[in-house]
Amino acid sequence: MIIDGYAPSQMIEDLRKYQAELEIQNKALRYSQQEAEGASERFATLFSNVPLALMVVDEGGLVLASNAMALRLFQPLENDPPLNFLLPFVGPEHTDEVAVAFSSARQEGTSEVHEVQFLSGTQGTFTGDLHIARIENPSDDLAHFICAVIDQGPLLTQRHALLESAAVLRQRNEDLLLSENRMAAIINSSLDAILCIDDKQLITVFNPAATTLFECPAEQAFGARLGQFLPDVEKALSEGNVPAQAMLGEFTAITLGGKQIYVEISVSLERRLRTRTPFRADDPNAIAMRGQPGMQGSITTIFARDLTSKKLAEAQRIALETQLRESQKMQAMGTMAGGIAHDFNNILSAILGNVDLAKQDTPAGSSALVSLVEIEKAGRRARDLVRQILTFSRNEPPKRVPIQLAEVIHETQRLVRVAIPPGVDFKLVVAEGCPLVLADATQVEQALLNLCTNAILALGHNKGSVTIELGTTTLSLPFNDRIGVPPGRYVTLRVRDTGSGMSQQTIERIFEPFFTTRQVGQGTGLGLAVVHGIMQTHQGGIDVQSAPNEGSVFTLYFPATGAAPVEALEPEPVTEVEGRGRHVMYVDDDQALVFLVNRVLTRKGFKVTVFTDPLEAEAALRSQPEIYDLLVTDYNMPGYSGLDLLRDAKAIRADLPVAVASGYVTPEIEQRALQEGASALIYKPNDVNELCETVQRLINHPDAQP
Repeated sequence: MIIDGYAPSQMIEDLRKYQAELEIQNKALRYSQQEAEGASERFATLFSNVPLALMVVDEGGLVLASNAMALRLFQPLENDPPLNFLLPFVGPEHTDEVAVAFSSARQEGTSEVHEVQFLSGTQGTFTGDLHIARIENPSDDLAHFICAVIDQGPLLTQRHALLESAAVLRQRNEDLLLSENRMAAIINSSLDAILCIDDKQLITVFNPAATTLFECPAEQAFGARLGQFLPDVEKALSEGNVPAQAMLGEFTAITLGGKQIYVEISVSLERRLRTRTPFRADDPNAIAMRGQPGMQGSITTIFARDLTSKKLAEAQRIALETQLRESQKMQAMGTMAGGIAHDFNNILSAILGNVDLAKQDTPAGSSALVSLVEIEKAGRRARDLVRQILTFSRNEPPKRVPIQLAEVIHETQRLVRVAIPPGVDFKLVVAEGCPLVLADATQVEQALLNLCTNAILALGHNKGSVTIELGTTTLSLPFNDRIGVPPGRYVTLRVRDTGSGMSQQTIERIFEPFFTTRQVGQGTGLGLAVVHGIMQTHQGGIDVQSAPNEGSVFTLYFPATGAAPVEALEPEPVTEVEGRGRHVMYVDDDQALVFLVNRVLTRKGFKVTVFTDPLEAEAALRSQPEIYDLLVTDYNMPGYSGLDLLRDAKAIRADLPVAVASGYVTPEIEQRALQEGASALIYKPNDVNELCETVQRLINHPDAQP
């Protein structure tokens, strides 16, 4: 049967197929339903057990679902308010921020708010991050959101601790940088040279003071060995017996140019994890090497202080001390010479006076007259010796006049030639055109004689030569400072010999009084001391150059002068002394001198009263002051000096002429005697005729200036 052209059999077949398809679809639907139910169960399980606070919230803030973690955070106690709405559990300072986050999640799908303050029940709070994700909900117009709250309490504490640690570390780094900058400033501004070396003794730090001291740029010093500049210090450090902090003392350093200098060294040793190498910007490995751990190393800091100025000052101090000691020796010698001169002058005065009287009493053809003349010569030489001793003991300047030293040399060489042994070659080299000098010819002659005598003695019995040289020179620093004279033009008087010479130890002592290397009987040791005193009084200097077996050269430096020479004065005629009974009181503590003066003045017609005790003389003058025409008194007398007697005599009789005699007359003595009223000063020893002339002059002209 066919219905509308569709056979029933075909219809049945189609229905079977459709039924099969429906069964298949039904089976798939049941499977999908099972899967959906399984997924829902898994979601519910995950939602409930995930260790995060999860909530499903609609856009009105209604909490549709919440897991156990959310309830534990927001409703820790049963009597706490239920978690129905989320916003009441948000702190007031974050409410608006959370509302904006929900609105943003509705538009964008997701949103986050960090460190939100939430309420935990009625008593507590906690801080968490809120993550919001929109859930598709086509069956409802209200949007649903899945909210996750992550408690940041433990993490926040760690975060704050890390922030504090970071702040502390940052402050420490700033302090370290400041300390390094400060240390770099100190090193760069230090007046001492500062060098740092590693355990291989390679230089890693070279400050500006080191650059100046060692005359080497810092770039060239980096990486160089310490021994290039401080070889002795490198050796001491290599031996390993230097403590961590030590003052090593004085060392010799070497500059880049090879010049030797003196430095004072102190060291400081520092142990560190890795030896630090010099940083160079052009080294690609320099930055990579910084901060990397390495084997144990050490950094040694060396402080070098320049001692050049100190050494120069020390040498100058030693030179000044040497000059001071020499000056003190000369002063002590002068004091001693003053004491010796008093007694010795009295002896010489007695000898010379008695010789003169003996010559007057001896017939012209007598053989004794020859002996008396020789005695007189010896006495005069002794008198000259005393004057030599007093040359450097008197404080008054010598009587210097412009003279030509060539004339003095020619006069002296005649005396020297007499004493020269046959094997000695004596030479005289005088330069022409030498300027004049302000000098005492007698003192210069005596100094030259002493030098020539020493030169002859240095030759001994050997052959050799002695040469006197006269020339000119100009002295400047530092040589003029070494011999103690100002810079300028000088006339040089040089005595050169080829004798035995002297060692440095002997040269340092040759100007000491009574120091001599000669055997007994060959010298007193006064010669060079006298020469030294003569040159001091002439404002000149003396230099000595000598070595054992190489001879000696003594050079005298006299300041040149442009003054004109002084013309010699004609000697005054000698007047005949006639005492005519004038009464003279003579006072001296030396018995021999009193005996001599009594005889001399009595022979010249004077009436003489002599005393060896000044107190007895003062008593005699007080008892009969008008009988005396003149008082002559010695200056140096024990217990009661000549000035005391002069003062008392003027008090007794103011118009009585008084003369004071002394063998050691200084400007101070002369000034004091004149202030007390002395009419004249008599220098001992003097000639008999000179004494008589002075006595007669004072008697005839008592008001004349001395």
